[in-house]
Amino acid sequence: MVIANKAWGATTVASTMIIAALSKIEVFVTGGIGGVHRGAQATFDISADLQELAHTNVTVVCAGAKAILDLPLTMEYLETFGVPVLGYQSDELAAFYTPKSNLKVDQRVNTAQEIAKIIRVKRDLKLDGGVLISNPIPAAFAMDEQVITQAIDQALKESHLENISGKDVTPYLLAKVKALTGGDSLESNIALIKNNARVGAQIAVALSKGVQDVR
Repeated sequence: MVIANKAWGATTVASTMIIAALSKIEVFVTGGIGGVHRGAQATFDISADLQELAHTNVTVVCAGAKAILDLPLTMEYLETFGVPVLGYQSDELAAFYTPKSNLKVDQRVNTAQEIAKIIRVKRDLKLDGGVLISNPIPAAFAMDEQVITQAIDQALKESHLENISGKDVTPYLLAKVKALTGGDSLESNIALIKNNARVGAQIAVALSKGVQDVR
């Protein structure tokens, strides 16, 4: 609709994946992907990002799924649709503001070359779908787990009281968490995006150079 009307619009992870695939860009970086919202058993509020990862051939580097989401259900959804989740130098899914979630990734990878090899083999086998790289926020910029958990819980309570729903939920919660943490969550967000950009660039370079056997 945006293109048809020659309008302006910001892109979600899902729409960025579509644009990247059309442009033959194989790797892109974001902060955190969308996923299964808390309470989705009743609301069916599930981000389109997950379906795009299921069938679009783009690798997404992120700091896990946004912490405001139901992370266990998000991982179950990705598993159901065969999306490989790789942990960069970590055995756990990153939890956006914090490096750990107690949820195991499909495989730990320690170098950009390892990731590039997996992407290339997936491509050669003609297996459709994306690859998700979980890149934990650096410890120096991570939020205190108790502080961020309390902020998210409070933001969720207020969203219910104000009857926030649909596409308004994520921006509302992120803004509320920022306010409740005095802006600290935004500082963490900026730091993790920079870290993702660094790792994403390394993967893209390794992929463009070809992949040597790292076994």
